[in-house]
Amino acid sequence: MRIPQLLYYPLAEEVIAFSSTRHGGVSEGNYGEFNINAYCGDNPQHIAENRRALSALLGISEERIIMPHQVHGTEVRRIDAPPSEIIEGVDAVMTDVPGLCIGVSTADCIPILLYDARHHAACAVHAGWRGTVKRILHRAVAAMTDAYGCIPSEMKAVIGPGISLESFEVGDEVYEQFADAGFEMGVLARKYSKWHIDLHLCNRLQLETLGVKDIMTSTICTYKDFSHYFSARRLGVQSGRVFSGIMLGH
Repeated sequence: MRIPQLLYYPLAEEVIAFSSTRHGGVSEGNYGEFNINAYCGDNPQHIAENRRALSALLGISEERIIMPHQVHGTEVRRIDAPPSEIIEGVDAVMTDVPGLCIGVSTADCIPILLYDARHHAACAVHAGWRGTVKRILHRAVAAMTDAYGCIPSEMKAVIGPGISLESFEVGDEVYEQFADAGFEMGVLARKYSKWHIDLHLCNRLQLETLGVKDIMTSTICTYKDFSHYFSARRLGVQSGRVFSGIMLGH
């Protein structure tokens, strides 16, 4: 069995937090090699084998790897046990249960992992440009506060690999949605031949506004580094996805 090659984040000793790379799996072509997302057209047998490899690496059963079917919305779902059916229409998942690996899928969108050591609670957030405009991080932090009593200033965050400002070219209508939503476009956007927006910074500033202080921000651009990380803009939507997960230890 191939061993998935993961990018790990040093959130805490009792936490495993990571983003998957394209390496260490059995998928092929634009899904090669490591993809566990079942919603992007990959061979189900390859997905299953990759999931088995990841569960073996994490030391948990396969059903304890939890990935929602995302829709670029703002719903946050609490996970207390392995679900019996697909988690449909959800873009952030949170838990305080050890041994559950909750995660989100991206391929240019921004994955964010949140952790609160005092309450030993975590959340994985999918923030594409639509979710960023809708401030999904506000929903996620509020949900953790309500569910577990988390205090934002005590939380840690990782903003994982995603498309960079230089590579994220958008039309005027997307720029206007950010502007209309009250974002500081003089800080977040730059005009080349078209507008470009910094999604990493958009989400970092949201976290800072919410009171989160300990924030790690990846410098990896999935569009530029598509040989190591999946990029839908490079490879098309019929391609693999980066899985960013977080698992609490006992």
